[in-house]
Amino acid sequence: MGIGSPANASVGMTVSIAQAVLADIPAVLAIEGVAFTDPWSVQSFRDALLQPAVYFACARSDGAAVVGYVVAWFAGGEGEITNLAVERARRRAGVGGSLLDAALEEGTRRKALAVFLEVRESNVSARRLYHSRGFEEVGRRHRYYRKPNEDAIVLRRVLALIRR
Repeated sequence: MGIGSPANASVGMTVSIAQAVLADIPAVLAIEGVAFTDPWSVQSFRDALLQPAVYFACARSDGAAVVGYVVAWFAGGEGEITNLAVERARRRAGVGGSLLDAALEEGTRRKALAVFLEVRESNVSARRLYHSRGFEEVGRRHRYYRKPNEDAIVLRRVLALIRR
């Protein structure tokens, strides 16, 4: 899903994915606070907007309300999806998949060979989404998450094979 591209996230709802702007941060924080027990700060999101290596995009519904977001870093031929969340009422409607697809397309555009991410071991729905997009388990970070303490499963999606 490219920037500004519409996606049918569910029957009767269309979302578009576009680069985040400063005015999106309050809505992003509201989603973040519900989705994560150890949420990012306002400053973390503001800083992300200023970094050229960061892809920070929001999903907007028909009415232009922010219903989800993704933050990814791209450098040195690799990418890392650091944050992806969807408003609770819009989960399981395709919004997360649209955001993930947009980040993977951005990684391809930026010539990343692979994209990594961590996910809570207990987050079955997120793990299912990532596996549906070709991510494979490559490791584990013991007690990576706080509130509660939990292992992170490290996933990787290869975007391109190195050509010699």
